[in-house]
Amino acid sequence: MTRLWRETGFVENDPWVIETEEVKATEDQKVLLPLDEMIARAEESNDVGLGVLIRPADDVRKLEPYLYRIEIVAVDFPAFNDGRAFSHASLLRDRLGYRNELRAVGDVLIDQVPLMLRCGIDSFSVKNATALKRLEEGRLPGIAEHYQPTARHAEKGEGYSWRRRTVTA
Repeated sequence: MTRLWRETGFVENDPWVIETEEVKATEDQKVLLPLDEMIARAEESNDVGLGVLIRPADDVRKLEPYLYRIEIVAVDFPAFNDGRAFSHASLLRDRLGYRNELRAVGDVLIDQVPLMLRCGIDSFSVKNATALKRLEEGRLPGIAEHYQPTARHAEKGEGYSWRRRTVTA
């Protein structure tokens, strides 16, 4: 079972679907299109409110001319040891200035959620049983110290002078 989680809690009735051979979008749902399909659709129409699925090998910079038309970008974490979606999220938030919904899909693990939040991801499609249980219990691990600035400020705390930290006001 997959559930959508945000920092405010679990979300019901999310309209976005990743279509597969087994799963097809209903009339009430919207499809997260693969990058090339989303670009083709954007080129042949004036549609807004589009959703795109970014796979690890995709070049996220191809989205730049279409960002104002995209409602949601889903970045795929196919396995716990594939961190390319972290880079995609950082590029979208920091360099391309994307401000709409950024969702993690795939292998979303509880210990990676704080790092995903720091990269600017704001919604999570979670299917891992342990992650679901911990999120239901409100047991999200925290990271008070970090080595580099990101899209999200870190918790305030003591640190070492050689570590860079985001200053909170």
